[in-house]
Amino acid sequence: MAQSLEVRGVSLRFGGVRALTDVSFAINEGELFSIIGPNGAGKTSMVNCISGRYHPTEGQLFYKGRDITGLTPNARASLGIGRTFQNLALFHHMSVLDNIMVGRHHLLKNNFLTGSLYWLTGARREELQHRHKVEEIIDFLDLQSVRKATAGTLPYGLRKRVELARAMALEPSLILLDEPMAGMNFEEKEDMARYVVDLNEEFGMTVVMIEHDMGVVMDISHRVMVLDFGRKIAEGDPSAVLADPHVRRAYLGEEDEVLVDPDDVPAATESAA
Repeated sequence: MAQSLEVRGVSLRFGGVRALTDVSFAINEGELFSIIGPNGAGKTSMVNCISGRYHPTEGQLFYKGRDITGLTPNARASLGIGRTFQNLALFHHMSVLDNIMVGRHHLLKNNFLTGSLYWLTGARREELQHRHKVEEIIDFLDLQSVRKATAGTLPYGLRKRVELARAMALEPSLILLDEPMAGMNFEEKEDMARYVVDLNEEFGMTVVMIEHDMGVVMDISHRVMVLDFGRKIAEGDPSAVLADPHVRRAYLGEEDEVLVDPDDVPAATESAA
């Protein structure tokens, strides 16, 4: 199977702080790959390195065999790498439709000069084609009822969906989702999980997802990687990774059973309090 993304020995430092240390992994085309770990583990830093927002201190990144380590975020977007953000990055004063149209700007072929000759060039036809694509995304994400609404006035769950729509508008082959279900209620999470699966299966996008809801991660991911203090501690099938004792200690806070005497539990609890 062809590789979509390869990360080789990536380290990231901010002064004396190590956000990532020698992280390597590869993602195949068509995979739904999740990155998990406790808060501060380096998950968003990893996604920022992939998207180009951060440049690694050491190591390289390859997208479909091409070294993208030194490319800007815009250059990576033009290659087909899209992303959403942990904290919403919508244009709150713009409509839902216009926010999604912004996601198409990398695909526009007409420039300022040709666009000024709107009726004489292909600019009008191009705009209609882009609007048709945007309408397909609006239908897919059930945003018809709010398409003309101002994005900043929408409930949080809907705004997360609009941000996903804008990332989809780029028509990426690799999409990076940074906590797409954070802050959602159970029903909203179920809907978003379904959309993520459909992105992968129906639209054929390779998905890299950061998510804290372990139930969702285990249900929909093909493979999982675990980071802890900026280091990779496990990677593989979701059920095998969750059963790894290192993962259970780091992510779930569990102690190794052979090291804990039941008689010591009350004392340990008192001292922790």
